[in-house]
Amino acid sequence: MDLGVGIGWRPEIDLTVERLPGVDFVEVVAENLNPDHLPESIVLLRERGMPVLPHAVSLSVGGAEPVDSHRVEHLAKLAEVLGAPVASDHVCFVRAGGLDSGHLMPVPRTREALDVLVANVKTVQENLNVPFALENIAALLEWPDAELTEAQFLSELCDRTGCLLLVDVANMYANARNLGQDPVRLLDDLPWEHLAYVHVAGGEEHNGVYHDTHTHPVLPEVLDLLGELASRAKPPGVLLERDGDYPTDAELAAELAAIRSRL
Repeated sequence: MDLGVGIGWRPEIDLTVERLPGVDFVEVVAENLNPDHLPESIVLLRERGMPVLPHAVSLSVGGAEPVDSHRVEHLAKLAEVLGAPVASDHVCFVRAGGLDSGHLMPVPRTREALDVLVANVKTVQENLNVPFALENIAALLEWPDAELTEAQFLSELCDRTGCLLLVDVANMYANARNLGQDPVRLLDDLPWEHLAYVHVAGGEEHNGVYHDTHTHPVLPEVLDLLGELASRAKPPGVLLERDGDYPTDAELAAELAAIRSRL
C-alpha cells in the first residue's frame, strides 16, 4: 500500500480537496457518510482513482461491552463501497453502561483490558473485508497501575490480532505535553511492520493544557516527530487532519508541502 500524502475530506472543504495540489488520498469520518448515498465530491474523487479511507470514531473497541454489530456493518459496507484498502478506528472506548462519553477515552494498559480489546478487534475483523487499523489517541489522563507501556500494549495488540497501526504523531505530541510521555521512545519501540499510515494535526494550549484541536496549524514540533518517524520507517501514507476553522487553500497546500518535505 503506497498512499502518499493526503487530507481529511470534510463537506465544508469538499471543493478545496478536489482542486488542492499534492493530495494523493483522502480519509472520511465513517459515521458521517451513508454508503448508499455517497456525497458527489467523494464519487468524483473515486472516479479519479483517488483512495478514500473510512475512519470510524464510535466502534468503542476498548470498551467492556461487545462492539455494536450495526456500527461494524456500517463501516464494512462503507469500506466495500469505497473500495478502500484499509479501515480504521481508535484504541479507546466511547461508551459504558448505556452512556456515551462524547470523547475518545483511553484504555487501561492492563492485561485484562488488552484481552477485551483483542476480542473486540477480532469481532470487527471477522466482519470487515479489508485490513483494520487502530490509532493511538491523545488523552488528558492515564489510568493507574499500568502493566504495559504504550508500545508494549500496541505491539501485543498487533501480534494477537494482526491489526495495523494508524500512528498519530500529533496525539503523541499532545501526550508528551500533558502526560509527560516520551514520544521519541515510543517511536523507538513501536512495531513498524504493522504501520498502515500516519496522522498529522494542529492544536493549541489553553490554561496549561495542550488541546489536539484539529483547528489550528500543525506545529513545527509535530512535524519534527514526523521526521523522527520517517527516520525509523517509511510511512505508506501521511494524512493532514483539519476539522474546523478552515484556512485558505494556499495555507492547506503549504501544510501538505511541509509534510511532504519531512518525508
